[in-house]
Parts: sequence; structure tokens; C-alpha cells
Amino acid sequence: MLLETNLIEQLQSFLLELGKGFAFVARQKHLRVEGDDFFVDLVFYNYLLKCFLLVDLKVGKLTHQDVGQMDMYVRIFEEQYRGEGDNPILGLILCSERNEAVAKYSLVVIVHFYLPRPSYRQNYNVTVPC
Repeated sequence: MLLETNLIEQLQSFLLELGKGFAFVARQKHLRVEGDDFFVDLVFYNYLLKCFLLVDLKVGKLTHQDVGQMDMYVRIFEEQYRGEGDNPILGLILCSERNEAVAKYSLVVIVHFYLPRPSYRQNYNVTVPC
């Protein structure tokens, strides 16, 4: 929570780092599925790209569980919040430590799930900082 609180305090700088068109939507966005509760750390909407960006903050190394959790959040959000005319939802996991192997072997799945159409992929510059 301390990381999240500090990030909220620096929201303007963070939004500028994300790029143009981002608007803050929610902190600890509640998702409910079949009686289970889940919380997305931060939710943004990009009005230029017409899509939501879900951000999950992790202290420590990236794990495959983190990737699976984000995948679930994106799928829930797609079903419950994606509006007509919105592009597919993007998920971003920010970690305090690198785990190249998990990022490398999970990235193909993430790009396939979140950027499925070639015409849609052309609208994004996908880079992996390794």
C-alpha cells in the first residue's frame, strides 16, 4: 500500500510517463465474480487509444501467478467494463525486481491475448525493457 500511496501522490508525473491521453479512473477497483472479490491496483483510460489500462503493482520478482492474475483481471474487465467502440484492455504489471525468464516466456501469451488483431497491434509500440 505504501508504494501505491506514493504513486498516487506522484500521479501527474506518472501519467506523463505513461504517455499522452491517459486519465486516472480508479484505485483498488473492485471486481466481483461469483461471490469472489478482486482488486485492481490502478485503472486508467486512454482516450486516444480508446482502451483501459490496468496496472498491478508488485513488490518483488515477477511470478507466473502475477501474469495469470493480470490475465484474469483483463478478462473480467473486458466482460464487465469494456464499452462499445473500446479497444481491447491492456494489462501492465510493475515489479520492483526483474524476472526476465517469466517476462520472456509470458510475454507471447500477453501480446496474443491483449493485442490479437494485426491491425490493432499497429496502433501500439510494444517494447520489452530487458
